[in-house]
Amino acid sequence: MKQLSLGVLKIIGAILLVTMFACNSTNQTDAGDGTETGTDSTATNDPSVSPEVIDEIIQSIPSPLEVSMLIKSVEKEYRKDGLNSPKSADSYTTNYQKALNLGVYSTDLGYGNIYGKSQESLEYLNAVKRLADGLAIGQFFDYATIKRLAASNENIDSLLTITQTNFEKINQHLRQQKRESLSILILTGGWLEAVYLTAQVYNSSKDPKLKEKLGEQKLVLKQILLVLDIFKNQPNFNEIITDLNELDKIYNNINISVTKGQPKTTIDADGNLVFVSNDITTVTISDQDVDTITSLIKSIRGKIIKES
Repeated sequence: MKQLSLGVLKIIGAILLVTMFACNSTNQTDAGDGTETGTDSTATNDPSVSPEVIDEIIQSIPSPLEVSMLIKSVEKEYRKDGLNSPKSADSYTTNYQKALNLGVYSTDLGYGNIYGKSQESLEYLNAVKRLADGLAIGQFFDYATIKRLAASNENIDSLLTITQTNFEKINQHLRQQKRESLSILILTGGWLEAVYLTAQVYNSSKDPKLKEKLGEQKLVLKQILLVLDIFKNQPNFNEIITDLNELDKIYNNINISVTKGQPKTTIDADGNLVFVSNDITTVTISDQDVDTITSLIKSIRGKIIKES
């Protein structure tokens, strides 16, 4: 049991947002000016969901870098063997593979940086660069700054900020090019790798914080599935959607309850008024469900990465 995090609050809010939007779309088929429909001749029967709704969902998904920070607080050992080898970067040839593994490598990059592994971080940075260039979005990565930050694990906040800023620019660019489906693939790959690492470390440490973090991913998974379903007619999406739906069935066994607390406000260092939630969330997840989730995540990941 713990205080409800801002990330969980954002996820709940985004779920409500997209659910409300879906209801409105069902009841108002002819509403709107049609600017979000008919722009992609290759897409058929895709739901008409505004870019604002998609952005709200995407922004609600926690950064894998935050998960890496939690992992290090539990286990001091760096697990290089559990990561996707940067040598495999050139073996991903389709945009689908490149986008998913760009997410995977981005998580591995952050993980290595958290542990102060400068050389490994540079190898993953190069892998990220090759895949990003292959997707024609390399111009949105500030490689010089990331390289400098990756050389020191004392700039985690700065690294988190710059990675979030980079992704926002990428997402906006891909949306303008009608390639926003790549954004959710990048996020999906990054999320899968973060959950995979969390599960591996939990199975060796049995730390309750990691077990709770695994349970919280129920909300994140539902967010990812909501957006993936929007692009279900895109090539290869059915496979990842089918796999994640199987994972979602297991997550349905997990209970996440919220007890309302008295909210309070505080002033941050810049003099801004900040809302602080005192809600309490309780995650109930069995050891058996953890084992099944670990097995499924490993299987899904195995379909995405290629061994070098």
